[in-house]
Amino acid sequence: MSETKFKPVLGLWDGTMLVAGSMIGSGIFIVSADILRNVGGSGWLIAVWLITGFMTVTAAVSYGELSGMFPKAGGQYVYLKEAYNPLVAFLYGWSFFAVIQTGTIAAVGVAFSKFMAYIVPGVSEDIVLLDLTFMKVSPAQLVSIFIIVVLTFINSRGVQGGKAIQTTFTVTKLLSLFGLIVFGFIMMNGDVWTANWTNAWDLHKLNADNSIETYTSIAAIGAIAAAMVGSIFSSDAWNNVTFIAGEMKNPQRNIGLSLFLGTLIVTIIYVSANLMYTAVLPMHDIAFAEKDRVGVAASNMIFGNGGTIIIALMIMVSTFGCNNGLILAGARVYYTMAKDGVFFRQVGELNRFAVPQRALWVQAVLASLWCLSGKYGDLLDMVSFVVVLFYMLTIVGIFILRKKMPDAPRPYKAFGYPVLPLIYILMGTTFCTLLITYKPGYTWPGLIITLIGVPLYYIALRQKRKA
Repeated sequence: MSETKFKPVLGLWDGTMLVAGSMIGSGIFIVSADILRNVGGSGWLIAVWLITGFMTVTAAVSYGELSGMFPKAGGQYVYLKEAYNPLVAFLYGWSFFAVIQTGTIAAVGVAFSKFMAYIVPGVSEDIVLLDLTFMKVSPAQLVSIFIIVVLTFINSRGVQGGKAIQTTFTVTKLLSLFGLIVFGFIMMNGDVWTANWTNAWDLHKLNADNSIETYTSIAAIGAIAAAMVGSIFSSDAWNNVTFIAGEMKNPQRNIGLSLFLGTLIVTIIYVSANLMYTAVLPMHDIAFAEKDRVGVAASNMIFGNGGTIIIALMIMVSTFGCNNGLILAGARVYYTMAKDGVFFRQVGELNRFAVPQRALWVQAVLASLWCLSGKYGDLLDMVSFVVVLFYMLTIVGIFILRKKMPDAPRPYKAFGYPVLPLIYILMGTTFCTLLITYKPGYTWPGLIITLIGVPLYYIALRQKRKA
C-alpha cells in the first residue's frame, strides 16, 4: 500500500547541501574558457561571474517568500500556478521535463564519464561501441546512463539514501574546490597575474591565434550576454530545493534560508575559482584550454602531472553529487503535475518508501535518451533563455500575489522588496533581449519546445475530463 504523504525528514543543512550540490557540476571547470573568448579580459571574466552570482542570490532570496507561502512539493511549478494560471505552470513543468531537468541530468552524467576517462581510458567518449548510422554510442554515454539508473534506484528506496549521498558528496566537493583554490593562490605566478590584470577591462573577442576583435558598443553588451549563457548554466538548479518542500522540516523557514546560504556559498566559490585561474594561467591558456577544460589546465599548473587525475576525481565527485540532487528533486515536479491531472496519472503516486518512484523512472528514461542522442549540450544552450524567462515570471509572481493575496501568511518576505526583485527582472529582461538580438539560435529552439506544451496541455485536460 502506497504512502499518501511525503515524510518531512530534511533539515536546513540538508536543504543547503541540495542547493549547493545541485548547482556545482562540471561547469565551473569548463565554461570560463568560452566566457573569456567572448569578453577577452580578466576583469570582464570575473564581472560575468559576479553578475550571474548577484542574479542568482537575488532570485533565491526572492523565492524565499514564495516557498514560505506555498510549502508544497513542486516548488516553482506551484508558484506559477498560484500567481498566473495552470497553463503557465504546465508550460514550465513541460519544459522542465522535456529538456531543462532531463537534459541537465544527461549533460552532468556525460561530464562524469568524460573525466572518468582520464583514469579509465576504456570509457572514453572517443571510442565507438555501436554505430547505428543515425547515432554512435560510446562507453561514456553508457556509463552516464548507468550512473543515472543507479542514482534513480537509490532515490526510489526513500529520501534518506539520496540525502546521505547529497550531503557526503557536496561536503567533499566544497572542501576539494576550496583546497584547489587555496593551493592555486599559494602557487600563483606573479608575472602571470600582473599580465592578466593589465588592461583587464578591455572588452574584445579573443581568437586562437592571439589576435583580437574589437566590438562596437552595442555588440559588446551582446557579447557579455552570450558569455553569461555558460555562467548561468553553471549556476542553475539552485531552485531544486523548492521542489522537495513536502519533505523539508519547517519548510516556511528552511527553504528560504537554504536558498540564500547555498547560492551565496556557490557564488563565493565560483568567483574565487576564476580569480585563481587568472593567478596561475595566462589569458590564452584559459580561453583555449584543451576541450575547454580550464580546471585540468589549472590543476596541472598547480600539482604538476598528477593535476589531471586530481581534477578528474574532483569532477567525478562533483558531477555524481550534482546528478543525485537533480534526480531527487526533479521527480517531485512531475508528481505534482500528475496530481493536477496534467501528467501521467500513475506518476502521481508515492511508493512504500514515500517517494514518487514512477516519476523518478520516467525522468531516468528521458535523461538516458538525451545521453544517447548526444544533443544535450546544444539543447541546454537553447533553453538558458527559457530558464531565465521562467525565473523572471516567477519573481513577477511575487508582485502579483501581494495584490492577489494580500492577507496570505508570509513567514518570510522577499529580501529587498521591491528593489532587488525589480533589479533581477530588469537584468533578466536585458539578458533575454540581448540573446534574442545577438544570439537568436539560443532563443527560438527553447521557445518552440516550451510552446509545444500548449496543445499538450489541452490534450491533457481533455484526458482528465474523460477519466
